[in-house]
Amino acid sequence: MSDKMNVESFNLDHTKVKAPYLRLADIKTGEHGDTIHKYDMRICQPNQGHMAMPALHSLEHLLAEMSRNHSDKVVDISPMGCQTGFYWAMINHDDYDAMLELLEKTLQDVLEATEVPACNETQCGWAASHSLEGAKEVARGFLAKRDEWTQVFA
Repeated sequence: MSDKMNVESFNLDHTKVKAPYLRLADIKTGEHGDTIHKYDMRICQPNQGHMAMPALHSLEHLLAEMSRNHSDKVVDISPMGCQTGFYWAMINHDDYDAMLELLEKTLQDVLEATEVPACNETQCGWAASHSLEGAKEVARGFLAKRDEWTQVFA
């Protein structure tokens, strides 16, 4: 890999990172001064593990809904196609420690959830593909390694 690519994560050496972690991946500034901070929430070690799709899908719904109970700065939470984590887009939110706290609070909410939000054919494009227990298992595992979240590289 010699040429820099347009996508930030394509320039990241996935063989050198050590999941789990939360990494500030990019900052974009809009024409009016607003900033978008994109965080890489890596749950599984790249090329060694991945989340099962029903668990990932449910965790996406839970994170998207529950994170907004703790912050009005959440723009989007998007699953990675490789199924190893999520991207969090935050507007005008440049406090990494507060981001860690937001993530922790949201994952604690996931553990207390009794249902997956918007898990029906009216509100979801593939409502049959969900697992609340799978999402909780992923959240539990990530929370158990809370002290590792700030260390991105091995």
